[in-house]
Amino acid sequence: MHLKNVQPNAIRMRRMLEAVMAQGVTDQKVLTVLGSIPRELFVSKALATDAYDDACLPIGELQTISMPSVVARMTAALELAGTEKVLEIGTGCGYQTILLSKLCRRVYTVERHKSLSEAAVKRLHDFGITNFTPLVGDGTLGWPAQAPFDRIIVTAAGPWVPAPLIDQLAVGGILVIPVGPQETSQKLLKIRKISATETTEENLGPVAFVPLVGQQGLPQTNRA
Repeated sequence: MHLKNVQPNAIRMRRMLEAVMAQGVTDQKVLTVLGSIPRELFVSKALATDAYDDACLPIGELQTISMPSVVARMTAALELAGTEKVLEIGTGCGYQTILLSKLCRRVYTVERHKSLSEAAVKRLHDFGITNFTPLVGDGTLGWPAQAPFDRIIVTAAGPWVPAPLIDQLAVGGILVIPVGPQETSQKLLKIRKISATETTEENLGPVAFVPLVGQQGLPQTNRA
């Protein structure tokens, strides 16, 4: 099934975008692209009626599709102009990936669950998206062979910012990542790389994400 011309439910989408803007997202490019993506196609049929709620929903493998407002906030924080090479850690269902693909030059996306990666790749191809490259692996290690990246976005939370991601970020680049223990409120960080040895950090507010599992994150046994 080719999904390129599938249109989202207009009424539900309008309500979703109103909820996103109510959370402070004003980037018109992000809002326009977000409004073009039929979110119900990224969740199971049983959850289709909930797809436009500003809520995270399960997608399998104990992972979730993030709240639309959080997806929009993180994407806007990347300050995409359309020419960037972006690394995404956590492909998930591909919802964030398709948004990025419409706003940057190319997305390199890493997912540790093969089943999720394969399903997302098929979904992206069905949407006619071609400017992405997938990898099944440990996202906490980044993607050294493809570095440096102009932007990096991480869609899971670990106890710290993985050093490989800072190393693989180009000077002048931006990393957006949730950080914090799973049992308490996490914070969304926007990190800008000023030089090879210097970064700045901005706290964009509280969030709640699934665990970032890997060598530079949480161990597999902490998954819950």
